[in-house]
Amino acid sequence: MSRPVSATRRRLLFDAVAGAAALGLSPLAAAASAPGRVKKLSGTDIALPTGDVHDFDFFVGRWTFSNRRLKRRWVGSDEWDEFPASLSCESRMGGMVNIDEGVFPTKGWQGMTVRVFNLKERRWYLYWINNTTGELFPPVAGGFDGDRGEFFGDDHDDGRPVKIRFRWTRVDADHARWEQAFSLDGKDWETNWRMEHTRVKA
Repeated sequence: MSRPVSATRRRLLFDAVAGAAALGLSPLAAAASAPGRVKKLSGTDIALPTGDVHDFDFFVGRWTFSNRRLKRRWVGSDEWDEFPASLSCESRMGGMVNIDEGVFPTKGWQGMTVRVFNLKERRWYLYWINNTTGELFPPVAGGFDGDRGEFFGDDHDDGRPVKIRFRWTRVDADHARWEQAFSLDGKDWETNWRMEHTRVKA
């Protein structure tokens, strides 16, 4: 199992991501904050959802989760790789920053999600980093409407530009679901990863 990220490194990551979001350094953030611009995912008619600073409060705590990840994308496959994981989630700055650190023991992966709430836009920006590359992935942006959240962004899959959609569902106080889908045009989506989360009781 990989060694946990230290509190100092976490703080540096908080500061770096919060600063990037505030300055609008990502293309997605810049497009969304430009005066007079419609807040849409680039090249599509998808409006980036807004949300509330407390959208991810429900996720604070410790969780185990089962993963189903598509073995092959873009070929119409229905073969899934299934594996376990666990994570711990914390909230900072009155809920404006939400961070979780997950461990995938059978895969040798460790990853961290940093979620930053832009007060001006009323919109979340979600950033992912893992221990296999050490790179901060491009963000997805959005928010919750009731118990369902949607977040969209741009990235690459094996060198191919793709649109990304995250869907979060608050099932109940002790269960949550996350799904990831890719699209080439922002219209037809292929879900390629699902996580079913169960809260670890104290």
